[in-house]
Amino acid sequence: MTETAPAQSPKLHLRQARPADVPELVALTARVYTAEWGHSAEMLQGQQNNFPEGQFVVEYEGHIVGFCATFRINEAVALAPHTWMQITGGGFASRHDPKGDWLYGMEVVVHPDYRGMRIGQRLYQARKRLCTDLKLRGIVFGGRVPGLSRTIGRYGSAEAYVQAVVDGSRRDPTLSFQLRNGFEVIGLLREYVPSDHESLGYAAHLVWRNPQLLNHPDTPRISHSHRLPDSVRVASVQYQQRRITSFAEFATQVEYFVDIAADYDADFVAFPELLTLQLLSIENAELSPVDSIRRLSEYTDEVKALFHRLAVHYNINIIGGSHPTRQPNGDIHNVCYVCLRDGSIHEREKLHPTPSERNVWNITGGDSAATIQTDCGPIGVMICYDSEFPEVARHLTDQGALILFVPFCTDVREGYLRVRYCSQARAIENQCYVVLSGNVGNLPGVNNFDIQYGQSCILTPSDFPFARDGIAADSTPNIETVLFADLRLENLAKARNSGAVQNLKDRRYDLYQVRWARTPETR
Repeated sequence: MTETAPAQSPKLHLRQARPADVPELVALTARVYTAEWGHSAEMLQGQQNNFPEGQFVVEYEGHIVGFCATFRINEAVALAPHTWMQITGGGFASRHDPKGDWLYGMEVVVHPDYRGMRIGQRLYQARKRLCTDLKLRGIVFGGRVPGLSRTIGRYGSAEAYVQAVVDGSRRDPTLSFQLRNGFEVIGLLREYVPSDHESLGYAAHLVWRNPQLLNHPDTPRISHSHRLPDSVRVASVQYQQRRITSFAEFATQVEYFVDIAADYDADFVAFPELLTLQLLSIENAELSPVDSIRRLSEYTDEVKALFHRLAVHYNINIIGGSHPTRQPNGDIHNVCYVCLRDGSIHEREKLHPTPSERNVWNITGGDSAATIQTDCGPIGVMICYDSEFPEVARHLTDQGALILFVPFCTDVREGYLRVRYCSQARAIENQCYVVLSGNVGNLPGVNNFDIQYGQSCILTPSDFPFARDGIAADSTPNIETVLFADLRLENLAKARNSGAVQNLKDRRYDLYQVRWARTPETR
C-alpha cells in the first residue's frame, strides 16, 4: 500500500529558523518572558545572521511552538565564568566564532500550551545533531535552577542545592531535565541572568561532550542523505492480552507502554501483531470468525488516530503491531500502522497470511514491501510469517533498511521458534537488526485467538561488534514486559564493510538474483 499522511505535510516539524519567522518568534518569546524581557526582532535577526544553521524552530499545525538559538564559541571562553549578556553579546550571538570548538546554547523557548509534547527534547536533540555534524567538542550553556529561591533556606547555598539535584535527592523542574538529557554540571555561574529571581540570578554551568570525539573509530559509514544517529534505542513491548470493556481502556494500556518507552528515551516502540484483537472482548458477542474480523476493522480510524496522537505527543516512533483492515474492494488485510514522531502515518501490509488466517478469518495478503524513512534511518516491517520468507528481508535491505521490525502472534512454542529462528537468519544474512514483538496471555471466547506463546527479542548480526549470541535483548517467555536495546548503526557499517563475513558484498549476482514484481500501482 502507499503511505498516507493526515495532512499535506507532517503536523509537527523541526527546521532551521528563517527570517520570515522573526515576528512569530518575537511573539513567542514575549509570551514566555513578557514583552519587556522577550527577544527583539533585531536580536533574532542578529542570531540568524551570525549563525543561521544554529537556530531551530518547531512548528505544530503551521504555528511556531518552540525555538532554540546557538552559536559557536572557543573553549577558553565557554568554560570560564560568564554572564548570559556577556557571552551572547547582548542576545545577538555577536560573539559567534566560526572556528569555535564548542556549541553554546543561548536560548530554548517552548510555548506554555505545548509543554507536554517533548518539544524541548526535540530541540536538544537538534543541537546534539548539529554538534556532532560539525565535530565540535560539545555543548555548553548556563541552565536555570528555578527551584532555588523556594528552598535556599533549607540548603543554605546555591552550591548545596545544585548538588542535591545532581545526587537525585531533590528535583528541579529545569536542571533535572538537563541531567536526564545527558548534561553534566561543571560549576555555578553567578549573576548569569540577574532578573531571574526564581534562580536568584544563578545558573548551573552545564556541558554535554560529543561522544564521537572519544576514541570514535574511523570506519566507513552507511551512506545516507542526512546524518544518522550513532545509536538508536528501541523498545519492544511483550503485550499481555486481557479482556477490556471499552476502547478507552485499550488506549490507556497502549499509552502506558508508549509513556514507559518515551521515559527511557527510546526512538522506537514496537507492539505485537494483531494487538487490537483485544477489542473484540468489549462486546463479548458470539460472532463467526469472519464476522469478528470485519467487526474489528470498524475500529481502524480510532486505532490510527490513537497511534498518531501518541507518536507526536511522546516524541517517539511507533510500530503499531498490526490491525485487520477492510480494503476498498472489501478484502481484509493485516496492516501495520507505523506512526512517526513527525506526525506522518505509514501502512505496511502482511504479505503472507498463514493458512489459519486465510481459512478462518478470510484475510488476504498485500502486494508490496517498501522501507519507511525515519529520523533514525530507513526501516522495514515484516509481519510474523513474512519473516519466514528471506526474499522479503532482502528486498527491504536492498532498499536500505537498517532495522527490521517483526510484530508477531504465535500460539505455541513451535510456531514462535519458526519466527525466532528465521528472524535471526534474516539479521545474519542481511547484516541488519531485527526487533520481534509478541503477544502473551489469552482471550477466551475470541475465535482463533485462545492462547498465546511469546518471547520478544532484539536480534543482531553475528560478528565481533555485536552481542556474543547475536541477541541484544531477550525476554522471559509469556510474561508482560518491555525490552530495550541501544543499536549502534556504525556497527552495521563495520560488519558490512570489514566484518569477518560480508554477506551483502559477497552475494553471487552472476549466479542468482531476487527480482521483485512491480505492484499494480507502479506498473
